[in-house]
Amino acid sequence: MSSTTNPPAHHTSTIGAIGAPSRRNTELALLVFAVVIPVFAYANVGLAINDSVPPGLLSYGVGLGLLAGVGHLVVRKFAPYADPLMLPLATLLNGIGLVVIWRLDQSKRLQASSSFVEAAPRQLLYSAMGVALLVVVLIFLKDHRVLQRYTYISMAGALFLLILPLVPGLGANIYGAKIWIKIPGLGTLQPGEFAKIILAVFFAGYLMVKRDALALASRRFMGLYLPRGRDLGPILVVWVISILILVFETDLGTSLLFFGMFVIMLYVATERTSWIVFGLLMSAVGAVGVASFEPHIQTRVQAWLDPMREFELSRAGVQDGIVHSEQAMQALWAFGSGGTLGTGLGQGNSDLIGFAANSDFILATFGEELGLAGVMAILLLYGLIVERGVRTALAARDPFGKLLAIGLSGAFALQVFVVAGGVMGLIPLTGMTLPFVAYGGSSVIANWALIGILLRISDTARRPAPAPATSPDAEMTQVVRPGNSDPAGM
Repeated sequence: MSSTTNPPAHHTSTIGAIGAPSRRNTELALLVFAVVIPVFAYANVGLAINDSVPPGLLSYGVGLGLLAGVGHLVVRKFAPYADPLMLPLATLLNGIGLVVIWRLDQSKRLQASSSFVEAAPRQLLYSAMGVALLVVVLIFLKDHRVLQRYTYISMAGALFLLILPLVPGLGANIYGAKIWIKIPGLGTLQPGEFAKIILAVFFAGYLMVKRDALALASRRFMGLYLPRGRDLGPILVVWVISILILVFETDLGTSLLFFGMFVIMLYVATERTSWIVFGLLMSAVGAVGVASFEPHIQTRVQAWLDPMREFELSRAGVQDGIVHSEQAMQALWAFGSGGTLGTGLGQGNSDLIGFAANSDFILATFGEELGLAGVMAILLLYGLIVERGVRTALAARDPFGKLLAIGLSGAFALQVFVVAGGVMGLIPLTGMTLPFVAYGGSSVIANWALIGILLRISDTARRPAPAPATSPDAEMTQVVRPGNSDPAGM
């Protein structure tokens, strides 16, 4: 009997288990460009203003490079399969923002103000704190699914942060908005920036459990499947909280951000377009209702509807119980004077906007000095971050990770929209700051933490899946040829 044996069979594996590249070298190469571009912009501003290279060029370049290098090394070590674009994109935006803030610090008009304080050194410190928080997130958050255990604790924590500005002696009313708290020795902090991340954790955990019930429809009306009345509870609760924020803290931006983030996550969880329609209707009703009796919101709406009239009233010094501001009109003029390619870094007059030129209205400086092309480039960078976040959500293997990634990406996109839309006159001004670019410690620190969580989710999503166990059928077998029973083959 002759026998043959099959060669050892190699086990098969899923596509995800095939050696996927980590793309860390790609990230490193992009980070080099993300540091070099702001350094050249910094030199450009110095040459334009003082006809010389700024003396702090080397320290600025080294500082930004160290922040990028630390972030890269931590990602390489603790999240090797994370998305390769998020860190370079955030670094580039942060670096360009530092350059424009420093450019406004050199303005003689702003320096003449009694409240002037150099903002660029502080912003660099805030950026370092943000990168430090990103490092903490990546080192200690080994698996984003751990956050699901703290769903309702997250809700309580977010509500606590939102209530803090209303505590007497702790909250600070700045230019009509009550969204800051005073920290002795450190200045002010905006808790709402951190609350958006914590609320995203709560929304993701809640919707993952309740999405099947919320997806049920009662009847069809005008092509939309209407939700059941009993399922309107969650969206009504979040809507009421948003209205309360708008009434007591007079913060239109945070109110829109929280409610919009919930509606986006609700739509993704249930795939019901009717939730989007309900969300838009409820937002409009709430905003119009509050604007009818809240003076601070009325002022912003008036400046949006007729910025030229507000400019004239402000210049005339009209005292009618309403604070009239010329900032909205100055921002529009800045965009108009910038044209397509801009006046050049350091050669604009956006400092006419005044005290908020480096925070709420910093996009107007980009519009004037870099023109339409520069503004579109900045918005494209933001769009890429959102796209990578959505891609991470699509690649995530667990429903909680999908909802959390889409919630954080949606909140980031909404913040960019309400800020850019307010400065450009598309919607009323909200008082929020442009992520990574505008001056503000709370914003830059919280958004670095947001990037850290997205990096952790993307690392889990892109990490090769473990290879399946070898099948017992792959063991060697003996094949006996029929009709040949002689062991000697004779």
